Amino acid sequence: MNTPARDDDDLRCAEYALGVLDADERAALEADVSRDPALQRALDAWQQRLASLADEVHAIAPPERVWTRIRRDLGFMTPQPGAPARKRWRDSLSVWRGLTIGASVAALVLLGVTFTLLRQAPQAPTTAAVPAEYMVAALARKDGVVHWTATVDLRRARLVVVPASRAAIPENRATELWLIPPNAKPIALGVFPADRPATVTLPPAIVAQMSAQAVLAVSDEPPGGSPTGAPTGTVLATGQMHST
Repeated sequence: MNTPARDDDDLRCAEYALGVLDADERAALEADVSRDPALQRALDAWQQRLASLADEVHAIAPPERVWTRIRRDLGFMTPQPGAPARKRWRDSLSVWRGLTIGASVAALVLLGVTFTLLRQAPQAPTTAAVPAEYMVAALARKDGVVHWTATVDLRRARLVVVPASRAAIPENRATELWLIPPNAKPIALGVFPADRPATVTLPPAIVAQMSAQAVLAVSDEPPGGSPTGAPTGTVLATGQMHST
């Protein structure tokens, strides 16, 4: 049986893999991992488990005004008659600072991706299907912006939902999580805080309906949840479930 401390460590590893910990929390976990092989294995497992969520994040083209502003700030556009002269972009200290910061961020991202790929142990070939222990979903708006990620631990019958970006929640409303099995009505999984990680305990009957054909959804509801047992407010995000 897991102890509360072990459950907390597992949640810390999940949040680390999702990139939602702040710098101090990341440093603390990395220090703990260096001393605890079991914690290192848990972190490795979460990083591999959540890698599939990247497939749910779609590229979003920036508005043309963004490119216009970039071209103008870099000096690639001809000034209008009468407009004040602008310094050349290569003479601007702020531009060089921005480029340096951007290059540093890109290098860190590439380093992180490479580090994760190198740490993934090769999978041994299997001869029989193994039941999945975890399922994941990226809960996104219609335009592809992911607001929450959800991971279901089927063996422990619990779900961890973590915010990925701020969602616009109407005042005096709550966020409620729903499971929508194929060809069935939504099932309420409970109200959760929109702006911080939360763990939801799942009854066995709910776990039995978790499948790759099911969908998770979030709607805004009155405080305490829907009074009808079905979504009554706006659907904020949805996500197809995937086995890992």
